[in-house]
Amino acid sequence: MLYVDLKIDLENIEKKATRFGYGEGLVLVGEKNPEVVALGADITASTCVDQFKNRFPDRFISIGIAEQNMIGIAAGLSLAGKIPYATNYGVFLSGRAWDQLRTTVCYSNLNVKLGGAHGGISVGPDGATHQALEEISIMRCLPNMKVIVPADSNETRKAALAAAEVYGPVYIRFGREATPSITKEETPFELGKAYCVRDGSDVAVIACGVMVYESLVAAEALAKEGIDTMVINNHTVKPLDKQTLIEAAVKTGAVVTAEEHQVAGGMGSAVLELLAQYAPVPARMIGVNDRFGESGDPDVLMKAFGLKSENIAQAVRETLNMKSVNSKRV
Repeated sequence: MLYVDLKIDLENIEKKATRFGYGEGLVLVGEKNPEVVALGADITASTCVDQFKNRFPDRFISIGIAEQNMIGIAAGLSLAGKIPYATNYGVFLSGRAWDQLRTTVCYSNLNVKLGGAHGGISVGPDGATHQALEEISIMRCLPNMKVIVPADSNETRKAALAAAEVYGPVYIRFGREATPSITKEETPFELGKAYCVRDGSDVAVIACGVMVYESLVAAEALAKEGIDTMVINNHTVKPLDKQTLIEAAVKTGAVVTAEEHQVAGGMGSAVLELLAQYAPVPARMIGVNDRFGESGDPDVLMKAFGLKSENIAQAVRETLNMKSVNSKRV
């Protein structure tokens, strides 16, 4: 298990939207590899793909509001030796173009990279039609597809770079609103490798996206109650880092998963599917529970949907109660 000391002040932390990290990463990967091209679907500025467009205007294609065509064109570019990054709001990219992603891209294992913006409830005022709450499950069920949910802007930049280093389809999920920057330039990032950002022995909270920060806040509060909480940044939902997750479950004997996504089929489901086979322990899942999003202030929505640190802390307490009951039965 890789342990990373973030050395951050959780109460005084800078915030930056993960979409900005994605835009920065596109420029960096474009500078590194001349075969990288970018495709946009009429929301280039909102997804920060305009950074690539401004730097490499001859390597950018505006498709318009035609997500299915965008994926078909990206597939053709990959067959011509290019590395296309096709970007749109995640709810449209995963929903409207799912058949093209499944049959054209994934079935043939084409080297297409996907940027899914507006991930999660924290999109805010844009509301249910634009809040991607199902796309992790939609994407991770596709053979050959890799799925990354970075914790902050720095990780999103690194994810955009890492996607070009592996062959085949990769989906990167990122958000619109400013979120806490918990990692730094020197913080390790490796596709398929989760890492422990806080060690603990009583329970392991396995999180992705902005919920890594919320999990760290919860762990601080729980420490005052004498609960020693491990926090795992599980930024790669597929492929899972099996060794790290199993080790965390075995060491603590209790697990809570946390994600800004539907509980059904998301990161938590992937983790518990794994642990059910190799390290079954008492568990709880924090996420959106079978409902659509709403318009509103991002933080208000996170509270209304039960996605804050206090919700994680309560899930930890419930899981530890289960752990205690099970130990008495033994």
